[in-house]
Amino acid sequence: MTEELEPFRVELTGYCYRMLGSGFEAEDAVQETFVRAWKTYDASRASLRTWLYRLATTICIDMLRSPQRRALAVDLGPSGGEIGAPLPERAFVQPVPDALVLPEDQAVLRETVRLAFVAALQLLPPRQRAVLILRDVLAWQASEVAALLSVSVASVNSALQRARATLQVADPGEPLRPDPAQQALLTRYCEAFERHDVDTLVALLHEDATMSMPPHSWWLRGRDAISAALRSPSAACAGAWLVPVAANGSPAYWQMRPGMADPFGLVFLDVRDGVVTGTTTFLDVATLLPLFGSPMSSSGSPRR
Repeated sequence: MTEELEPFRVELTGYCYRMLGSGFEAEDAVQETFVRAWKTYDASRASLRTWLYRLATTICIDMLRSPQRRALAVDLGPSGGEIGAPLPERAFVQPVPDALVLPEDQAVLRETVRLAFVAALQLLPPRQRAVLILRDVLAWQASEVAALLSVSVASVNSALQRARATLQVADPGEPLRPDPAQQALLTRYCEAFERHDVDTLVALLHEDATMSMPPHSWWLRGRDAISAALRSPSAACAGAWLVPVAANGSPAYWQMRPGMADPFGLVFLDVRDGVVTGTTTFLDVATLLPLFGSPMSSSGSPRR
């Protein structure tokens, strides 16, 4: 039965990642889904795909019983202050490689694995989260979702309405899809970063742009605050460069530094309306490398 299950791995991992906010937990959930399916699947009761999603939903909801929800740094407290001690990995929405969660024929789903969107999903109760993902991301019919969750169609529609209202507040906009103008902006940003040209970097930011560095809850808002941080002697970004990586359907880069074999961090840029609205740099590289692999072993250039 393994051969029958394997074609569903990527789409199920994408579903579980949106539910859980962690690539590692999503992989664990899918593996447990496959084990249970191998033991319990009954073709007379449902299609294999429906059976797998029913199992995956139950497993994810069980895993979400902890009161701690994953979030972004901007959701954890006010901006500024001391960087402080790192928080546990469980506190943050974690990045994920595109290849793990995005089927090749479903590029339209790229926007639904953005960090901001996945973090907004974590605001929803688990069942509302499942309903919204199944209906609005995976385009299931209300009747299919109702059968999957063993509830009425009216309950599904009500849950979807509430979930949409919450997401509209938490993540109201959509990023620009990749286009020549956006690519030019990203190229300018990467080149300015490599030159450590703070003036140009700041000029490319929205006036209310944010900067954060998980696993620390510390974050900044606004050009002036970010400019001061980038100019600080402790920033030590001189000589660093960015290597593209396919992650979360977003502009993402390994930040490399001279003399370091491993990356310093995994950088995400939020881009909207021709400016950078936020940067998130994940510093827990030792945790991320097993999931993403070394940038030197990827097809990308080792240096821009």
